[in-house]
Amino acid sequence: MTETLPSKGSMGTAIVTGASAGIGAAYAERLAARGYDLLLVARRLDRLETLADALRTRFDVHVHTIGADLARSGDLEELADLIARDESVTMLVNNAGMSTLARVADTTFEAAQAMNDVNVRALVRLTMAVLPGLKARDRGAIINVGSVLGFRSLPISTIYSATKAYVLFFTRGLIDEFAGTNVTVQLVAPAATATDIWELSGVPLSQLDPATVMTIDAMVDASLAGFDNGEAITMPSVEDADTLMAQFDSATLALLSASQRGLPATRYEPVAA
Repeated sequence: MTETLPSKGSMGTAIVTGASAGIGAAYAERLAARGYDLLLVARRLDRLETLADALRTRFDVHVHTIGADLARSGDLEELADLIARDESVTMLVNNAGMSTLARVADTTFEAAQAMNDVNVRALVRLTMAVLPGLKARDRGAIINVGSVLGFRSLPISTIYSATKAYVLFFTRGLIDEFAGTNVTVQLVAPAATATDIWELSGVPLSQLDPATVMTIDAMVDASLAGFDNGEAITMPSVEDADTLMAQFDSATLALLSASQRGLPATRYEPVAA
């Protein structure tokens, strides 16, 4: 990998992972339109180059591409080292993800590990690579793409939901940590979106109710609208997200509060003979 080019636009450089197609490519286009220079990361370098050429022509911004497999430790560490030293970075969009939708008993350990490597390890590693610089400059943003399945697992989403639950709680912790600063952290939790991840996961889009599937453009536009409005958590398809999140937080806080006692619950007391 080579160093990024000097920043050309006033917005600085936005890093987008999983940018060769789908949600990542849409983020790249929207951010280029806003004046960000781009560092695009994905495994499919040929598709990245095609996208980069188009964005340079349309928006007159610097676009640098890196072909990397974030499930591979070597690629991940090289990328993390690069972005940690790049003082032009003002945004990180952790979009890269993997999904295998199947019961745990029908999932190989290799598939489970790949989901953990990309959905969790890479997201955390890249976030921690850019955070010191963003904090020191007191400027920038991190957008972590999670999923509504991070709130609840289904019989076929156990491992995927577990990885997205990590993203949920990791991001919410960062949101609290950087409250009151000029470093913005956003969790995006979409539901079904019309990307190729469905075909790769083993559940084709044709098996879903079309009324429940959002287009890529609508999802990314809603997410960036939420970002512009200062939303810490953006759930693009949820109408009453504030109320439902307040209920979720209230229930989890009540459960945590109820656990703060040094005795077993009375239901575990020995039954008198």
